[in-house]
Amino acid sequence: MKKILYSGVGLLLIAVAFLAFNVLSSQLPGNARLDLTEQKLYTLSAGTERILAGLEQPLDLYFFYSDQATRELAPLRNYARRVEEMLKAYERVANGKLRLHIVDPEPFSEDEDRAAEFGLQAVPLNQGDEQVYFGLAGRNAAGNTQAIPFFPLDQEEFLEYEISRLVQGLAHARLPVVGVLSGLQLNGGFDMLAGQPTAPWMVLEEIRQLFRIESLEPGVDQIPEEVSVLLLVHPKQLPEQTLYAIDQFVMRGGKLLAFVDPLSEIDSGMSLSGEMGAGRASDLEPLFKAWGVRLRPAEVLGDGVYAMAVSLGQGQRAVRHPTWLNLPPEALDQQDVTTAGLESLIVASAGILDPLEGASTRFVPLIQSSTHAMPLDAERVAAVDDPQSLYADLQPTGERYTIAARVDGPARSAYPDGIEGRKDGIKSVDNINLILVADSDLLSDRMWVRIQDFFGQRIPQPFADNASFAINALDNLAGSDALIEVRSRGRFSRPFEVVEALQREAEARFREKEEVLQQRLEQTERQLAALQQGEEPGKALELSPEQQATLQQFLQEKLRIRKELREVRYQFNADIEALGRTLKFLNIALVPMLLTLGALAVWLWRRRRA
Repeated sequence: MKKILYSGVGLLLIAVAFLAFNVLSSQLPGNARLDLTEQKLYTLSAGTERILAGLEQPLDLYFFYSDQATRELAPLRNYARRVEEMLKAYERVANGKLRLHIVDPEPFSEDEDRAAEFGLQAVPLNQGDEQVYFGLAGRNAAGNTQAIPFFPLDQEEFLEYEISRLVQGLAHARLPVVGVLSGLQLNGGFDMLAGQPTAPWMVLEEIRQLFRIESLEPGVDQIPEEVSVLLLVHPKQLPEQTLYAIDQFVMRGGKLLAFVDPLSEIDSGMSLSGEMGAGRASDLEPLFKAWGVRLRPAEVLGDGVYAMAVSLGQGQRAVRHPTWLNLPPEALDQQDVTTAGLESLIVASAGILDPLEGASTRFVPLIQSSTHAMPLDAERVAAVDDPQSLYADLQPTGERYTIAARVDGPARSAYPDGIEGRKDGIKSVDNINLILVADSDLLSDRMWVRIQDFFGQRIPQPFADNASFAINALDNLAGSDALIEVRSRGRFSRPFEVVEALQREAEARFREKEEVLQQRLEQTERQLAALQQGEEPGKALELSPEQQATLQQFLQEKLRIRKELREVRYQFNADIEALGRTLKFLNIALVPMLLTLGALAVWLWRRRRA
């Protein structure tokens, strides 16, 4: 094969194949594309195509990229090329409803002023004044604008999601409506045990900045049509008409984010009317059963790895609490937009969610325990005074338990025959979209934020990402089904696995030889030091013929080992070069030949049809 490739005949065949491919490919439609990447990185997902097909008014997208300033930044330029190619794909698929403008904002230019007006962030390139723009801005026909201030290189798997979210946000510029129904006083109220009023939960204030909130009463019998996402927080003891309203909201395409809890730490055990004995657990058991999910009743998750250190009082040392968990990124699904990039979540006495066997829905864990975890009895946890005593009950099962999950897919109504007075409900649908969380305490202020009073203003200082998780989930669910479908894609930069394996093998051999050499050097230095003992300072060291022979032998051994090291490096490079020659042959010869055959087949097919 090498002889053919490097011979005159082989080069002539490659040239002919290349020319034939170019001639025949010119006969193909001008917008024809072939995506050969494993994860179809340059092919828009079906969800994005539906979003673009639904555009009613034209949109303008402005891709601000400092091309001249990034000439020496190869990783950024490669990623920018991918962003530009993807934006061009959006423009092609939109059929004239999306216009792409690529802008290189020079310093002190009108383009730079426009980037600043859109809210794009310039990143300093070096110690000097040079800055880099790498963001996207959009404007709809009504003049509304949205922007992605900067494309972070470590979030490329969410590139299509972020662009599609921007496009959909411009196409539907009104704030989504979140209906809030809770068994806790999220909007503030009066603490009967403490005898004083309580402030609204900070998480609700954060949500209010991005969504329009519609507060719902626990006895509501119908969810308003304008509600895009229903937020349930510790929905305990809901009447049947409210459960039916939630069921039908989901059946007609409404999105749901529910925080249930087997043991709410923030709940006093009273009802909202002040009656005792209401319990501290919440569940949506009949609805969960219809959706293919189960919250384990009366069970709390204990985890010895993620257990938090908590203080038992002033002057006492902190102890680890196996049901109060500080969840790191390893506990979060890094492939889902709701949890990717979060640093930590703090939960207290969280429950466990399980998929039901035979369910038609898909159950995707978003937050999970470590393998050093097990279920604990909720009553036992509620009664304990010393958290450390719970460690005696902790016998890890080796299983990872689910605290939060995304549930989607076909589902049937929990009330197929309706309820009294309402028999005309939707009985089944092809797809539902839910995010379920087995803890409500994570939304309370004490679990994620310190609040500073600044001249009457409440300034949040978060120490965990609990609110970010809730907002990410609402933001994701508030989009259309098409946007939820996009979520994350593959990464653009792919490792050269074979080359990396060759590198690891060669480095292992190199390290082994290097260690042998280092050991021999140290041994010789010790021998020389021993020879010098007893000599007067400043006096030249005289070696016997035997010692000189030993030294010469070591030097020769050192040269021999260094030669072996060079041989290892040479073989390492030879293996990679051989691999490179094979890849060159495939790229230069085989791929054009195969593409030429494909183009020829299309050309013959078109001739036959003509």
